[in-house]
Amino acid sequence: MMAAHVTTLPGSRLRTIVIPREHGAWGMLLVPLATGAVAALRSSMNTGAIALFIVAAMSLFWLRTPVESWLGTSAIKAQTKDERAFVLKVIAAIGVLAVVSIVALLWNGQRFGLLTIGAIAASAFAMQAGVKKLGRKGRMPAQIIGAIGLTSTAAGAYYVAAGKLDRIAVALWLANWLFAADQIHFVQVRIRASRAASLDEKMKQGFPFLLGQVGLIGVILAACRFGLFPAAMALAFVPVLVRGTVWFVRRHRPLDVHKLGFSELTQAVIFGALLSASFLL
Repeated sequence: MMAAHVTTLPGSRLRTIVIPREHGAWGMLLVPLATGAVAALRSSMNTGAIALFIVAAMSLFWLRTPVESWLGTSAIKAQTKDERAFVLKVIAAIGVLAVVSIVALLWNGQRFGLLTIGAIAASAFAMQAGVKKLGRKGRMPAQIIGAIGLTSTAAGAYYVAAGKLDRIAVALWLANWLFAADQIHFVQVRIRASRAASLDEKMKQGFPFLLGQVGLIGVILAACRFGLFPAAMALAFVPVLVRGTVWFVRRHRPLDVHKLGFSELTQAVIFGALLSASFLL
């Protein structure tokens, strides 16, 4: 009887309450994961472990949406008895998948470094939840803090594939987070400055972002200076730095949010490809 009721619910409604809607967040999860796996090719690649890690990472990320829908803490909530029952079944199915893959990764006392990575990521997500309560002013900081957790897949993928939690794992995590933070800031500036046409108007809205670009260059140079980033890794940031600078002098165009999303996804793929290539040279 319950299945019959559930099947009568609109399919689009069911997908909305159980499937993550943040397309940008998927990119922040998967691109770092890919860079970590590619970087591990220089060592002995554990394909079985990386496959399990992919399942675990995607399951844990996916789990948040139905859990928030069931608890009523998201904008779109499971409201009826049938919806709540359906969401609970999805939570159980994804939860089992996540637990099995994590247990398999940690079996026989292996890969306990994942617990350290997971603890840092969980702390970032907890902090993000607190910052979100600040309202509109906390939106961008919350996203940047949450990106720490999402980009942890870079270190995690490298660790399980190569078997080492070393300087490269830290460098991959930091590089992917710096890129994600810049991307989040740029998107927010583009939205706030959607009507800014002249250079002066753009500077009024985007000066903090411009300072952020300068700060990003400084962090990259410092990471290279102290041996954390190789020079080839630093080159992966060139396209996104050019993108952020060119916007200030480019002719005004009406903001198309969907086009902006695809453009930033392209930037993420380019960054991931260049970052990965720096480990294959």
